[in-house]
Amino acid sequence: MLSRKGIIPEEYVLTRLAEDPAEPRYRARERKARFVSKKGNCNVAHKNIREQGRFLQDVFTTLVDLKWPHTLLIFTMSFLCSWLLFAMVWWLIAFAHGDLASDEGTIVPCVTSIHSFSSAFLFSIEVQVTIGFGGRMVTEECPLAILILIVQNIVGLMINAIMLGCIFMKTAQAHRRAETLIFSKHAVIAVRHGRLCFMLRVGDLRKSMIISATIHMQVVRKTTSPEGEVVPLHQVDIPMENGVGGNSIFLVAPLIIYHVIDSNSPLYDLAPSDLHHHQDLEIIVILEGVVETTGITTQARTSYLADEILWGQRFVPIVAEEDGRYSVDYSKFGNTIKVPTPLCTARQLDEDRSLLDALTLPSARGPLRKRSVAMAKAKPRFSISPDALT
Repeated sequence: MLSRKGIIPEEYVLTRLAEDPAEPRYRARERKARFVSKKGNCNVAHKNIREQGRFLQDVFTTLVDLKWPHTLLIFTMSFLCSWLLFAMVWWLIAFAHGDLASDEGTIVPCVTSIHSFSSAFLFSIEVQVTIGFGGRMVTEECPLAILILIVQNIVGLMINAIMLGCIFMKTAQAHRRAETLIFSKHAVIAVRHGRLCFMLRVGDLRKSMIISATIHMQVVRKTTSPEGEVVPLHQVDIPMENGVGGNSIFLVAPLIIYHVIDSNSPLYDLAPSDLHHHQDLEIIVILEGVVETTGITTQARTSYLADEILWGQRFVPIVAEEDGRYSVDYSKFGNTIKVPTPLCTARQLDEDRSLLDALTLPSARGPLRKRSVAMAKAKPRFSISPDALT
């Protein structure tokens, strides 16, 4: 039923018994799979990887990429396994020296107060964590015990360094800063400076800046080469303009990033009707920069499908001057308004500039024409008779 697909609410849909079997049923058109989600995650599943051992060659990165439950489990098990391993070593040393069967008054033990595996486990924790309760200690009777003490301290320091480093890197990952870099939900296409432009808005919610911020855009679509080769994800870079020139931006306040659709643009033959039928089009936006507070490079990503591009609309202004400073109203961050825009491709607009003149001329002459018509229809409030002139 249509209600199960989320097209019509259930309160407006009759039951199955009231449906007419003679009426045709329409299925919702499947949405194109995104290459990059709106939150910036890459929608790619890696399957049938045979060389799994390559991940173990970079253990630190593998641990950082793991999910938090797996990282905490490895963090706990690494300490427990090391404590149990060295507890077994301390118990074997005490067993080989005869400390478990004899009293401490007869012979000098390798480690004092070790009578069972439980006491050896407690001593292993004291050594590795450097607690030192004072009840157990290594004597000079066994040189092997002194060597094991040194080895366990070194192993404990290595485990602490690796695991604490992994946890720090997971908490300070670059994508955390990217959560406050926002993009407009929709992109728009409208006329700017006499040319059709693809525009989007980007902003930063934090006061700390993104240093050396750059932005790039790519068009991802399914293409077929002249030789018949099908390229499912053909990526094409598209140039962009940000008002200051180049790809670098000064992201203090929200900016409108736009791409001029000219003869070198992959959107040169894009028409308004294609936005509803061109399901293979996806525009990826990548914002990259250095976090001012941490110095870590961060990257924010998003994408726009064909049905998320609004033709003939423009973003509303959200920056205003109040009390000697500029204020930004983020409640209108993604709001757009309709503007006169030719319903044709950029190629057709370049070939026939009269399509653009037909939109600009009425808007320019409209107020003057209304004023002249209003003055012509207005009646005089007083009149002068010919006798008064004489």
